[in-house]
Amino acid sequence: MSTALAGSRWIKADLRARKGQAVLTVLTVAGIVAALITAATLLEDGTNPWRSLFAQTDGAHVWLYTDDSPQADLRGIDGVTQVAGPYRSAPVTVVQNGKKDPAALRSMPADQPEVAHPLVAEGRWLDASQPDGVVVERSFATSLRIGLGAPFTVIALSGERHTLYVRGIADSAEQGFYPQWTPGLAYVLPAMLDRIEPMLGRSEWVTGLRLADPDATQVVSQRVVVMLEDQLQRVYTWREVRAAMELDNRLLGTLLALFGVVGLVAAALALANAAGGRVLGQLRDLATLKSLGFTRGQLALLLLAEHGALGLLGVAIGALVGWGVTAAVLGTTSVAPIPVLAIVAGTALVVLAAVGVPAWRGGRTPPIPDVPALPPRGHLSRLARLALLVRLPPALVLGTRDAFTRRVPAFLTAFGLAVPMMMITIGLGVWATLDNFADHPEQVGQHAGLYVRPGKLEPAEAKVIAERDRDVRAVYAGTDVNALAPGEARSVRVRAIGSSTDPYPFPVVEGRMYGRQGEAVAGQGLLDLLGIKIGDRVRLTVGGTPLIVRIVGRTVEPDLDGEVISVGLDSLAAKDSVPPEYYALALRPGADPAEVRGRLLAESGESLDVQAAVNPADRLSVIRVVIVALIAVLMLIGLANLLTASALGLRDHALDLAVLKAMGLTPRQVMATLVTGTGLLVVLGVGAGAAAGMSVVTGLIDLQGHTSGVGAGIGRAPSALTLAGAVAVAVGTALAVALIPARRAARAQVPVTSR
Repeated sequence: MSTALAGSRWIKADLRARKGQAVLTVLTVAGIVAALITAATLLEDGTNPWRSLFAQTDGAHVWLYTDDSPQADLRGIDGVTQVAGPYRSAPVTVVQNGKKDPAALRSMPADQPEVAHPLVAEGRWLDASQPDGVVVERSFATSLRIGLGAPFTVIALSGERHTLYVRGIADSAEQGFYPQWTPGLAYVLPAMLDRIEPMLGRSEWVTGLRLADPDATQVVSQRVVVMLEDQLQRVYTWREVRAAMELDNRLLGTLLALFGVVGLVAAALALANAAGGRVLGQLRDLATLKSLGFTRGQLALLLLAEHGALGLLGVAIGALVGWGVTAAVLGTTSVAPIPVLAIVAGTALVVLAAVGVPAWRGGRTPPIPDVPALPPRGHLSRLARLALLVRLPPALVLGTRDAFTRRVPAFLTAFGLAVPMMMITIGLGVWATLDNFADHPEQVGQHAGLYVRPGKLEPAEAKVIAERDRDVRAVYAGTDVNALAPGEARSVRVRAIGSSTDPYPFPVVEGRMYGRQGEAVAGQGLLDLLGIKIGDRVRLTVGGTPLIVRIVGRTVEPDLDGEVISVGLDSLAAKDSVPPEYYALALRPGADPAEVRGRLLAESGESLDVQAAVNPADRLSVIRVVIVALIAVLMLIGLANLLTASALGLRDHALDLAVLKAMGLTPRQVMATLVTGTGLLVVLGVGAGAAAGMSVVTGLIDLQGHTSGVGAGIGRAPSALTLAGAVAVAVGTALAVALIPARRAARAQVPVTSR
């Protein structure tokens, strides 16, 4: 009992003597754990929104869109356990605050079905007592900025307006989030849909199939294609919906995971270095404790308790912060406890392992009260010899010698600084890639600044109005259609825009642009989906009409996981391309899209529907905030390593300082000696980390682009000026931090003695 009490008092005294370093250790570990938990939650949430919604709504695995109510016995297909629908759906345009958005009104009964029933998040479900009530899918309602009780004005294809009122807002597991997945979805009673769109020929029918085995979607979809033949318009499975819901979170989660894992390695090195440095500084205390009766195991346990407690406290704080952040952003139901507990347990083991080795070495301290543990002597590093040859000032030569007195700690210090700097460089590369998206949207397929839909006007009239504007450089007629993919029994997006002789300038990174009818370019996601490469031919089916094209190039495609094929409008059949669905407007350099949009609306008497293009960088802007936070955590890791190196250097050369002062070196020269020793390690670590980061940053970003379907060719390294500034800030900050203990030691009035 007395031994435990004495040990606890010794730990408390030691922690009070180094409060700053202790706090820094806790914050470092806490930041890493918070990043890892947030990353795991976002990565899990990449599939979790769909998974959670699918479970709560008893969702369907396959969704069929047909031009008439299917007469085939879909329940008789092997593997189909339940059928949702068929439900009638009609296209409308929603008018909200002067903005027009395409939507699909779907008729649903007042009593929700057992299969694929929307999950009402706010308000109530449809009720016959309120026939003009509408339930809007949540992401669509968020985009429209509407709430419960708000008017919901729709325009049918006939041009007739109808005003409904929002009765509820619901989540759905049958399609992705709006506006990445269009059109928006809203539910009404069958009688109301008959009133809004009485023409059955303007409708389509939606049917959901729930399967016993989710992996059987391919086989079931193929049987459906055979059974329904030309009646089938398009097919979606749960895999496409899940992919549509996960893209942005997956990119963010991957970035956080990369920073978190590498940061954990760096934090472990920092903890091991700090613990090892403290053990060296405590050798006399440890020897005294051992002479008082502490065993080798008790000493090791004492050191493990002291240094491990700081790391475990950081783990606990980081877990709370990470849990709180993800719960605030995603809701408590999205925070899975198992990944969080796994991260906490794994990080705790890493922390204990990192401090365990120095604690074990400290336990082997012999019971001699006056153990000097002086640094190795009798040799000069090559760098110190070079400093002598070039006749550097004595203070710098001595500092160069001191930097590598203990080679293993010197390597660990430089390596511990190189890893954070490498990750900072990668983060700056991600930032540069987002800046490139924002500054050059044409490199990610956003050559057009505005998209114009005819609205109340004839398509030809809408085109004339657009071409007359002084800031419009080019007008490309376009139509987006869904096509059945061969062998996949599912739908992909076909973007027909421009013509084969005057193509829309897609960013082709492999191959070439299409130049004749029957040629196409595709995103990486579509090439992977169909298992094809540039030069292959592919046969698609658009509304029952075959579309046979040859892939001549690969584009950077940020939409729909890259599962998009782009062709000229003249490659489609006339029934699918006339009239065009929209016009893409390429603006002159420097033109303000908002001003052009205002002029077009005024010129058309508010009859046109003019929307600005959505830049992918806008959807990923939160990553910038994350990068800043992660860089701050990485700087804490580097700072912890630096303080350890400074403390160890002061301890190793305490007697040298007294001798140097006796020889006549001024306090400034003594300070220069100390700062030079630490500064060399800083420069080596920061320089190596920046070089390593620059060598891998574009490859890592392109790898992520390839796996996410966007495609390689998007990665950008930080500019030379940005990198030089980051290196200068890192080195300058490190030297400023190292200057504090060096100045205190250099100005000491009494000789510094060894412990």
